[in-house]
Parts: sequence; C-alpha cells; structure tokens
Amino acid sequence: MPGKPLRDVLAPGLDVLFCGINPSLTSAERGHHFARPGNRFWPALHRAGLTPRQLRPEEDAELLQYGLGVTNVVDRPTRTAAELSRGELRAGAGALGELVAQYRPRVLAVLGITAYRLGFDRPRAGTGLQPERVGGAVTWVVPNPSGLNAHSQLPDLARLYGQLRPPGG
Repeated sequence: MPGKPLRDVLAPGLDVLFCGINPSLTSAERGHHFARPGNRFWPALHRAGLTPRQLRPEEDAELLQYGLGVTNVVDRPTRTAAELSRGELRAGAGALGELVAQYRPRVLAVLGITAYRLGFDRPRAGTGLQPERVGGAVTWVVPNPSGLNAHSQLPDLARLYGQLRPPGG
C-alpha cells in the first residue's frame, strides 16, 4: 500500500497472513519484514514446514508463492513495540480488519499477544485460536518472533506456526 514505510506482502486468498506488531527500525531501513538480526520469524517458518527452505528477509516477497503473506498492525517503525500507543494499536486493528476483508486470507496470525489484547480490546485473550474472526478470517494469536521476546523459543514458535496452515493447504 502506498505511504507505508514497509510494504505489505499480500495477494488475495492466501492460506496464512502473518501480522507483525509494527516494523523495526532495521526492517523499515532495509525495506523487508523481520530484517532485524535475531528475529526468529524466518527460521520458525521453515522449521514449521511452511517454506521449503529458510528464506532471508530480502526474499520476503517469495512468501506469496507458498500461500503466505505479511503485514503489520501499525505502520510506524519503532525500536520496540512498547513505544506504540493503545490508540495506534486500535487504529491499526481497524485498518487490519479492512485489509483482511479485502484480501480474504484463510487464516490471520497476529504475532504478539499484548498487541492483540490492546488493539482488538480483548484484555483476557490468550494465545492460539481466537473465538472472534478479524475481517472474516479465522484468527490466531501466536508469539512474536522478535529476539526481544524471551518467552518463546524457536521450537515453540515453529510448532505453533505449523498449526496455522489449514488442512490440505
């Protein structure tokens, strides 16, 4: 979408649309998703069996050939997601719902429980499959792959991400 510091990797009818919280300063500078060293998104996707090899951040557009895409809740790059306001997260959640309704992925995977709780006004939400849909898509909340998130290790991320592709997808 024009005006975004980091373009979405999107196409209609994806199996899974991954939604990060917001771009890191490194990702915005390099123009590719999850480009910060130490981010575990790319290894987790591969270990989950969602990509046949581990892609590099500069290959993020190749996600489309595997039925995957990526966007963010908030467009503004920051050093850490903690710099975002509740208002930014709520506005981003509304825009995300519209984006999902337009592109109609089968699954939306929000990468970060705190951002989901604040942005979607679900203070008690947990990780996993959510009872509500966003923009009509089945919605999951999975751990953020940032190296700053010490709560989840790579094997955990890979296991959870592997549950996102619909059967036969």
